[in-house]
Amino acid sequence: MHNEERNQRGVFITFEGGEGVGKSTQILLLAWRLEAAGIKVLRIREPGGTRIGEMIRAILLDPANTDLDDTSELLLYEAARSQLVSQVIEPALSRGTTVLCDRFTDSTLAYQGVARGLGLDTVATANQIGSHGLVPQRTIVLLHDIQEALGRAVEEGADRLEAEGLDFHRRVMQGFAQIFAADPRRVRLVQSQPEKAQTAEAVYQEVKDLFPQVKADDFTINEELLARVREEHD
Repeated sequence: MHNEERNQRGVFITFEGGEGVGKSTQILLLAWRLEAAGIKVLRIREPGGTRIGEMIRAILLDPANTDLDDTSELLLYEAARSQLVSQVIEPALSRGTTVLCDRFTDSTLAYQGVARGLGLDTVATANQIGSHGLVPQRTIVLLHDIQEALGRAVEEGADRLEAEGLDFHRRVMQGFAQIFAADPRRVRLVQSQPEKAQTAEAVYQEVKDLFPQVKADDFTINEELLARVREEHD
């Protein structure tokens, strides 16, 4: 009975990377692929996803909050995460829903632990509390040219983190490299390709072992589907 219950639990996958690397697009394409195979999927983002979490997100990303202390920043992320895990993620996984999350604990390690210099051990301890001990089964880190991706991210104005200098964002990517080196079974690096469909296929190759019921030929990314992606993001 215990094994049956465990098998019925949903799959938790997180997407990571720097600013503007295309996480939301790839989450959407993977969600549609899984849904086409009859898998129930929930797409969420961090920070946010709950009423309280969205209020915290507004504080964290407000470019006017330049005086936000680094430790306060860390604790705000963990508060939003705790709310999201307890209110949304865990109930969904318990129902058997697959959860695709735009950022999770690895972002905190990379941004606050490495780029802010708070230290990986300190942030790992905070992550354990904020995540209620929840660990993704698979994490996709999307790689893209930092300067190009950041430029794309700030086209309509930069939030507080996007407005940090290029050196900060280079340290973020160094953080993700350290996370991958420490846990390559869970964390997978995927290089963004010029064609979104190519990147989507590379992402799927890194998670398909978690979904043996999905048939590779049952889902095709065509221009009509990509147009739907653009509509979602408008």
